[in-house]
Amino acid sequence: MSTQGPLELATRGSDLALRQASQVQSWLADHRIETDLHEVETRGDRIEDALIQDLGKTGAFVRELDRLIVEETVDGAVHSMKDVPTDEPEEITIAAVPGRGPVGDVLVTPDGDTLDGLPSGATVGTSSLRRGAQLQARRPDLEIEPLRGNVDTRLEKVLAPTLQSEHEARLAAEEDEDVSAPDELSVEEWFDSLAEIERAALGREVEVEYDGIVLAKAGLSRSGLLDAVPTHDLPVESHVPAAGQGALAVAAKDGSAAAEAIHEALDHAPARIATTVERIIMQELGAGCVAPLGIHATLQGDVVRTTVQVLSRDGSETIAETRALEVNRYAAAAREFAADLADRGADTLIQEAKRE
Repeated sequence: MSTQGPLELATRGSDLALRQASQVQSWLADHRIETDLHEVETRGDRIEDALIQDLGKTGAFVRELDRLIVEETVDGAVHSMKDVPTDEPEEITIAAVPGRGPVGDVLVTPDGDTLDGLPSGATVGTSSLRRGAQLQARRPDLEIEPLRGNVDTRLEKVLAPTLQSEHEARLAAEEDEDVSAPDELSVEEWFDSLAEIERAALGREVEVEYDGIVLAKAGLSRSGLLDAVPTHDLPVESHVPAAGQGALAVAAKDGSAAAEAIHEALDHAPARIATTVERIIMQELGAGCVAPLGIHATLQGDVVRTTVQVLSRDGSETIAETRALEVNRYAAAAREFAADLADRGADTLIQEAKRE
């Protein structure tokens, strides 16, 4: 840990994590706080073929970075808030919650279809129990298939079949005059017209042909890919996002000079209040990442408008409510909200999901 000079910030080494950490680094630089980034491979990164819910307890992408803070190897760490477990070590504090990005999910399809426009039996990929249950609640006729990998990998998987078919058609048209080409472009000209992510998809081996996939809009935005693929926003009211989605968390050692400096430079009170409410409700309900649960809170004047959606794994049962929580007692109000939902059957749905 640095006592003088730049702060050392730990980050995962994925493209998205590095982009997020670089953004935090830039924000701190605006406040004349210099930082160096320290890349760390986490357990979640090493288990490439596992889905999030199969990694055991929450924190697969967080614990190893925070251990470096406790050991004073680094000054802080940059996380996606939705990855941060609610039972953080007491030595660790969330020093800053910067201004929040987009909170919702998007559907990505090769041709820009809406969710309602997908044909019956279409295959939609997601790594999230919550997203899968929400999709089935709205479209029980869809086939939900597991989807793993970083943002680029997931996009390549959904784009690959369509692009590869078009590539083959263009090659056939060039070799046979009786075969019509989609347009006047040569194969080389068509390839040059593709976005980088589309070119990468052409070389990807296809195991599952997805008609669409669902991703967090914030991840696409921060990866610079939101405009590179056809997307359709899923309504937050029916596809309630995960607690903390769209927010970043900068962790540091509690009581340290680094924590104080990071807090003063970056903490955004509305984002902190909203994510705190979401995390309290998640902790009180005991859902973690092994049950379909969406929680979304926003600060609106003197209330925190909060929507909670608890689903069965197959989406056939849903308990949902929106409530305005008094901001001057938001923590207590969040606990009361969670208790009321548990009494209405949310606890039963969550326990059933865990047993499955």
